[in-house]
Amino acid sequence: MSKVSIPVDLTNPGQVFACLGFVEIADILLGAASGGFDWELGSDDANFWLSTPGNDNPAEHVLCFLRKAAVRSVAPIGSGLSTERWHVETDIGKSREFPFRAPSKPATLPARLESDMGTVTIAYWGDSTRCDNVKFWAGAGGYPGAALAQDALRLIQGKTLDATEKLFDLAAEQGSSFRFDWRRDYVPLDAGFSPNNHQDVTMQGYPIVEIMAAVGLSYARPKRHQKLLYSYGVAGIRNGQLYDPIFLRASLGASKPLFPDMPFRLFGMSLNWPGQEGQAR
Repeated sequence: MSKVSIPVDLTNPGQVFACLGFVEIADILLGAASGGFDWELGSDDANFWLSTPGNDNPAEHVLCFLRKAAVRSVAPIGSGLSTERWHVETDIGKSREFPFRAPSKPATLPARLESDMGTVTIAYWGDSTRCDNVKFWAGAGGYPGAALAQDALRLIQGKTLDATEKLFDLAAEQGSSFRFDWRRDYVPLDAGFSPNNHQDVTMQGYPIVEIMAAVGLSYARPKRHQKLLYSYGVAGIRNGQLYDPIFLRASLGASKPLFPDMPFRLFGMSLNWPGQEGQAR
């Protein structure tokens, strides 16, 4: 068994979602992955522990996958939808089954990360029938989720990655994003100006948080209380034992511990309209 810790800011929801993304990809690539959060009350320091069978460092294995992966979108048979105009290849589904109702535009086609190590699908933004779609990046001029994933992945692939570093602090110049990390994003009405109108202002994004949070939300959701108000829960390590992914998913949307002796923390997440109401949050 191999076990590794990833430093995380529990008050940054994107980083919490990204921790779930790490355990989901590790489970797909290596099997039998487990994880859990570890913190000390009164301290800002926290870690997410990730474990898999075998001797491979699971975080390094996931990073290796990201270095090698390419992004494609997947379109339903006969839909005529494509992300080719955004330079993202589109595969036509091989059956009439689709993970959600066929979209009317290419913006919400599922994205598939593929390499010789395996395949990971990101589709949380289209799942509006069973779960809240938590789509923070609406209002991006129709820019597809698959293209956002490709942009983030290219920024990761252009960096030297070390699993022993603070992965969620890896920064890069980032134009568009899924808007998971508040350290990059902004509300122009609060800031007093829009960076888009200033050529000498460049936003620093956090691509590992972006891509991994998108994966994490493909399997779990925070709890929606009102249109712009959510909460998310984190499951602490219990008696030194980590949790299978299903318990981490359930805890994210829970309001209380799943087990009587489970360490548990609950956080609120308040969204806002950066411009016109009803657009990106």
